[in-house]
Amino acid sequence: MIIPFQIPVGDTLVIRGDIHAPEADGRKQPLLLFCHGFKGFKDWGCFPYAAEAWARRGIATIRFNFSCNGVGESLTQFDELEKFAVNTYARELADLAALVNWISEHSLPIPGNIDKSQLFIAGHSKGGGDTILFGAGHPQVKGVITWNGIADVNLFDDTLRKEIAENGVGYIPNARTGQMMPISRAVIDDVDRNREAYDLVAKVAQMEQPLLIVQGKKDAQRLVKGAERLHAAARNSRLHWIADGDHTWNTKHPFAGTTPQLEEAIEVTARFIHEHAG
Repeated sequence: MIIPFQIPVGDTLVIRGDIHAPEADGRKQPLLLFCHGFKGFKDWGCFPYAAEAWARRGIATIRFNFSCNGVGESLTQFDELEKFAVNTYARELADLAALVNWISEHSLPIPGNIDKSQLFIAGHSKGGGDTILFGAGHPQVKGVITWNGIADVNLFDDTLRKEIAENGVGYIPNARTGQMMPISRAVIDDVDRNREAYDLVAKVAQMEQPLLIVQGKKDAQRLVKGAERLHAAARNSRLHWIADGDHTWNTKHPFAGTTPQLEEAIEVTARFIHEHAG
């Protein structure tokens, strides 16, 4: 069962999402929030398939769009680039807080067989950074999972920073759509002003919840090395390598079918959640 929802955030922003609810089997089932990454969205490629796979394994899953990810009512097109331009980590963490509040206040249509107190959070790429930042500050989260996640929130090189400093906005290409996607000074300022608060390595060193790091060996070396740094620093982590996995588990958008790498990532994530769910 897939249940769509919308959460208004302020006057102009909306979090759009889908709840993948498992069939009732007489047991209370844990709940997983899944965060997309940079230039990502809830309906990208393998994400709906993964959510359905977890639901079949008895894990209710919510996939959602951050309110300023640049994808509007179309759900699959970057048709709100003015919002993408101002999408900060602060905004994404506020979105997560709003989503969790709606869950705890029974404002989302979550079936009664789901145990909302057994809350886990996972994220792909930049979304992995969000999961660490949010999980570290919210002890009600029972476990944190990163899929090819970042270890440093600064994703912006000196060339882009110079362009933004001179013009107030810089542009990065979206190789898939051909769009030039804007990044405003607000995004850079958020990273620079909160460097200590957004230190992912320091966060995992302080975080008491278990952390699962799922990392493809064929991903970018920056992320491979970052996974090792996070694992070395974390109090309670498990680093699972996927030998032939690239950044998206060898899948594409539009989704053309599963891969052994995706199936492995789904399965190890499900085992981790069931292991740590109360």
